[in-house]
Amino acid sequence: MTTLLGSIIKSAVEIRGKIPSWKNPYKSQVKTLKKLLKKAEFTQFGQYYGFTEILNSPDPVVEFQARVPIHDYNSIFSEWWHKTLKGEKDVCWPGKIKYFALSSGTSEASSKHIPVSKEMLKSITRGSVKQFFAIGSYDLPAEFFRKGVLMIGGSTNLEYNGIYYSGDLSGITTGNIPFWFQNYSQPGPIIKGQKDWETKLEMLTQSAKNWDIGVICGVPAWIQILMERIIQHYRLKTIHDIWPDLRIMVHGGVSIEPYKKSLNRLTAFPLIYLDTYMASEGFIAYQARPNELQAMKLFTDNGIFLEFVPFTEQYFDEEGNIRPDAVAFSINDIQENKEYALLLSTCSGAWRYLIGDTVKLTSKKYNEIIITGRTKHFLSLCGEHLSVDNMNRAVADASGHFDIVINEYCVVGEHYENLFAHHWFIGTDKPVDANALITYIDERLKVLNDDYRVERQHGLKKVYATVLKDQAFIDFLASKNKLGGQSKFPRVMKGKNLNDWLSFLKKNNLV
Repeated sequence: MTTLLGSIIKSAVEIRGKIPSWKNPYKSQVKTLKKLLKKAEFTQFGQYYGFTEILNSPDPVVEFQARVPIHDYNSIFSEWWHKTLKGEKDVCWPGKIKYFALSSGTSEASSKHIPVSKEMLKSITRGSVKQFFAIGSYDLPAEFFRKGVLMIGGSTNLEYNGIYYSGDLSGITTGNIPFWFQNYSQPGPIIKGQKDWETKLEMLTQSAKNWDIGVICGVPAWIQILMERIIQHYRLKTIHDIWPDLRIMVHGGVSIEPYKKSLNRLTAFPLIYLDTYMASEGFIAYQARPNELQAMKLFTDNGIFLEFVPFTEQYFDEEGNIRPDAVAFSINDIQENKEYALLLSTCSGAWRYLIGDTVKLTSKKYNEIIITGRTKHFLSLCGEHLSVDNMNRAVADASGHFDIVINEYCVVGEHYENLFAHHWFIGTDKPVDANALITYIDERLKVLNDDYRVERQHGLKKVYATVLKDQAFIDFLASKNKLGGQSKFPRVMKGKNLNDWLSFLKKNNLV
């Protein structure tokens, strides 16, 4: 019976995964925008910006961009979203907002409150189902489809203040997964509701022996920590000694590349890594097919209208703030291998919202992107234009060259002798010569980035590194109460985060 049911599920997944999508991305996006405008037409925001007139115009996309300004979190919150926190209805989206996802991203010190409507919960569910069906692109045995799915996320025990619930997005969405999927998912409600990350880790470890896991989902760092705990607790060689059918890891939030080497050491054979792009603002893209870049297919018909602003000095200042005259392009006008900052208009009442991520279109044919970094997580002190994508690739190459594991790192821009320097903080699993390591990374970056190579001869006069134990980065997140869930370590340190980081290192005698 088990094998039969597994075969049925496998066939359904394969058939659904092979159904071609003939939808024109731009037409789907125009249709999505019209639905959003129609739904929010009589909200305070919709009336203020003339959604009725936009809908009746010859070109709603052009009219929408002309009438509605680009917002970042601070501007849309101070003008509009703060009202929803007080229980006011029909502000940016019809009705009252019941849930708010708490998100600091990796650039802000205090938590942001991102509205999550019931329509957005449905959108995320639809996206999750499509992600599941994407597994049909891989050659997996029928019995695999009877294995469990372990979801490592935030607590489902949300905070309630009498007006709204707040918490990690993964905690909010867990109760909204399809009923047919609930029988396959772990952990149970008691562990899901646990708020303390260390306690949750211990409970997950103790329960691991009772589960037969085929898919594990979460942020790479926390998946690795859990695997290490399980292997140590049960005195195993690899995680496959307890979960022999574990095949797939669904991850998001950060690039998987820096983690692959350390994860491979914890497994008997390499896992299939499936990337997903689900932010607190919505489910944006998912990996629909096997590809070397782990590029993800954009959702064009799932309650989000996308716009793309070229991530250049013309439209962004040196701090990564968008300029008032920035121009945004629709999905049909963007080019492959160009870097763009992403704007979202969503079924939760975000309008032309600068999410803070930068992306690159890798395939027009497949409508696929990769995340290249954050608008405020890049270094361009003197024109070096160093992106997180560049950094990740150089670090991954250095990890292989020195036979070390580098999961966490960050870079700080500094003034140096009237010019500039980069100070790297790098976490490793074993001792390594800091000068040799940073010299290798520096040389790799010169190959990966022409602007960087030029500026190393001119304005960027020094690059140096402090090598730390990997645990230092985890301890820093713990000190800020950011363990678990969707928390991740910022790759570029600026502002208050940088001050907190330097204070932490000094306090713990790490520098």
